[in-house]
Amino acid sequence: MRDVLVKRFGFDHNHIELLIDAPGSLVMPTGANIKKVLDQMLKKAEPGDVLFFQYSGQGTRIPSAKPGHPFRQDEAIMPCDFNLITDVDFQQLVNRLPKGASFTILSDSCHSGGLIDKEKEQIGPFSVTNDCTLQKSCSPKIIPLESILQHLTSQTSINTSDIGTHLLELFGADASHKFNLHPHELDSSESLKTDEGILLSGCQANETSADMNPMMTRGKAYGAFSDAVQMVLKDHLGSLNNKEVVLLARKSLEEGGFAQHPCLYCSDENADAPFLWQPQGSGL
Repeated sequence: MRDVLVKRFGFDHNHIELLIDAPGSLVMPTGANIKKVLDQMLKKAEPGDVLFFQYSGQGTRIPSAKPGHPFRQDEAIMPCDFNLITDVDFQQLVNRLPKGASFTILSDSCHSGGLIDKEKEQIGPFSVTNDCTLQKSCSPKIIPLESILQHLTSQTSINTSDIGTHLLELFGADASHKFNLHPHELDSSESLKTDEGILLSGCQANETSADMNPMMTRGKAYGAFSDAVQMVLKDHLGSLNNKEVVLLARKSLEEGGFAQHPCLYCSDENADAPFLWQPQGSGL
């Protein structure tokens, strides 16, 4: 994706930060490190800037503390140190964008639908399946909440099922705003400004996203949604809007036998806006 950003969309290679949990990695994708890089990106943002964040990894759902929440569950990504980054955190990041800038989030993770809190659904659920019935060998990008709690409890030695208590104990101010704010503060927090946040999710909120088994892909492991987006961009050299990217990725995954359904959350205007930036005069 880094190569695609540079070669197709004209991003400056020096403006791209790569956090990866591989041997020798200079910056590990911990919760604090991911939020630090995103915070720096938002601080530098100016009108007209195009901001992009791709996450390919574990995702989960956690009990909601917001009053009157219809599903009583919120979405989160799970960095390598288990310091969850929630839909509330992404909402607050998007709210900081200067007028005229855009922030596209591509999350290839389980339960990623709705990962920007309060963002408008453009392409959403049409299936209630949770099955990972594939023609290829895959594993879902998910660790059950019970397993997360078990791991956190082993670190804190606190006997509670409240995940926020464990995360605050371990990470303090670096824990998600979801756990640092009172439920009424969450409910009354600023809604998204129009036309700024764009979420392309690997699946619906009730679904899992698949990781391809390297044994079945000639030694290469990858997320099915990430691969689908790459194939869409490779097969369609012309300008694609956000809605087209998601619909074509859905079609690609369906043809490959995947049960997950990518979604799009953004304003009406951004649904029809070009995916990221198309260089003028490039013929793309």
